[in-house]
Amino acid sequence: MMMNGMMMKKLILSAAMLLMAAGVVHAEKADANKPTKIDYDDLQIDDVKQIKTLIGNVVLTRGTLLMKSPKAVVTTDPEGYNFVVLTSTPGTLSTFRQKRDGAGDQWIEGEAERIEYSDKTDLVKLFSKAKVRQLEGPRMTSEVNSEFISYDSRTEHFDVKNNVSGVSKPGAGRGTMVIQPTIRPAAPAAASTPPATEK
Repeated sequence: MMMNGMMMKKLILSAAMLLMAAGVVHAEKADANKPTKIDYDDLQIDDVKQIKTLIGNVVLTRGTLLMKSPKAVVTTDPEGYNFVVLTSTPGTLSTFRQKRDGAGDQWIEGEAERIEYSDKTDLVKLFSKAKVRQLEGPRMTSEVNSEFISYDSRTEHFDVKNNVSGVSKPGAGRGTMVIQPTIRPAAPAAASTPPATEK
């Protein structure tokens, strides 16, 4: 089923995404001016409620932003802002990946059973089996795992909680953060002194 231009405009998503706690990271700014393309197997539209339900191998791309999920629900509010909910199926998590501004080949990617995103607040929330990684090319520089991860790209505030409610609870579990060592150039080898020869 093909969407007309008006429906595609309603599905435009903001490109700002997550930031890792290991350092200040901005999403690729150029993505905000790129068109959004969404591939899917099935689409259901409720124009009265302004809800679009995309089902089956949903792939959303906008510049360097790539989001994948078995199902996505896009709700448009009266002001034209979109709220997106990506949901997984058993054995398949919802994922995202996006290039970061700055020098080098820097990326941020994550996965969870459910990902919520609002282009009104630029707030991303990952629920259940949440994982976010910061990469330089193929090399992972840091990773955070927990039951709930959220990031506000406007204030650069990053929260990790041990419960899918978004509030840490005693005994609910612990999160894990892994920070890889910085790769430093090898120190030059000291010049060897030849052994003294007897005269």
